[in-house]
Amino acid sequence: MDDDGVDKPLRKISAAFKELSVAVSSDGDGDVDVEVAPFSRACSLVSPLFGCLGIAFKFAEMDYVAKVDDLSEASKSIVTLQALLNHDVEENSVKRAGSHSRNLLRVKRGLDMVRVLFEQILVSDGNSLRDPASKAYAEVFAPYHGWAIRKAVAAGMYALPTKAQLLKKLNEDEASAKTYMEDYVVTSAPLIKYVDKLFLSRELGIDW
Repeated sequence: MDDDGVDKPLRKISAAFKELSVAVSSDGDGDVDVEVAPFSRACSLVSPLFGCLGIAFKFAEMDYVAKVDDLSEASKSIVTLQALLNHDVEENSVKRAGSHSRNLLRVKRGLDMVRVLFEQILVSDGNSLRDPASKAYAEVFAPYHGWAIRKAVAAGMYALPTKAQLLKKLNEDEASAKTYMEDYVVTSAPLIKYVDKLFLSRELGIDW
């Protein structure tokens, strides 16, 4: 809760990702260790956003929450994201269903979807979220989903809240929401690239 006793998820997300982005950008070579615990904490703050988007993103909310919970559990025994990936490489379990590495890749996609959604909301006029949400889904999730899920999501887009309804759920006005959305777009980008780099530098790929 914030000082006025009202839950304001966007503010919490903005603050958490600013902290993480400082860690990522503090090393010019990008050879930096991001800790699993603060990463999973920041990711958990994003979870309510999927819930606010309604039935179209129900699949994403359930999947994302479960995988963030797994990373949070992993943080009790694994300190950094690099160590987490190295552990799975050694165990030959990176691409195994339920592995921490696989879950990290799925969580990263959730962060990326929200980044694209916010980008699209910031440049769109009007009160409808259908176009921003459709573009975010098409760019980040659709390539990995079968026909049935894509069809269900397309149908769910008609039940999205309006932008005004979303801001009301998030307890923000247009001006404050714009600030925090811009913050997230800027601070999440280097973190998303960092996670991609962890996989790509080990020649594991990111499209699976």
